[in-house]
Amino acid sequence: MSDGSDERRSDVRENSAPVDFDRLGIVAERLSDDERFARVANPPEFAPDRVVCRYDSGYYPPRVEDARLEIVWYENGDFSIHYHETHEHGSFDHRWDRHSSTHNSRDHVHPGPDAPTPGRDASFPTGWRDVLRLVLSEVEDRQRAFWG
Repeated sequence: MSDGSDERRSDVRENSAPVDFDRLGIVAERLSDDERFARVANPPEFAPDRVVCRYDSGYYPPRVEDARLEIVWYENGDFSIHYHETHEHGSFDHRWDRHSSTHNSRDHVHPGPDAPTPGRDASFPTGWRDVLRLVLSEVEDRQRAFWG
């Protein structure tokens, strides 16, 4: 991602397994039909190793200028899913990761608003569909909080 942090990029690169492009294609196909997303790019020009899903702006108040998920999946089952919002005066970042790391257990979360490293140890489901369901549910909770 052209506007992503170098810290996030280096964290994603900790995984030495090849990117699972077949899995990313399936994820992109599945999310392309999801009304939450205005656009799903697989792969976008600026990030050839990931799927980028831009949320429909109707899920957000006007102060949120852009919201997206970036998904990278590896052949060994590891992943990094980054949620990013752009606001007029800043941003919000949250990341779910499964990979070997020196800063956390294999499954961990870098919580918003700034996705710090080290993050918080976590436990994710083993299946990719269940992981996506968990992530999408957490993002929905955040979206609902804007209106509550």
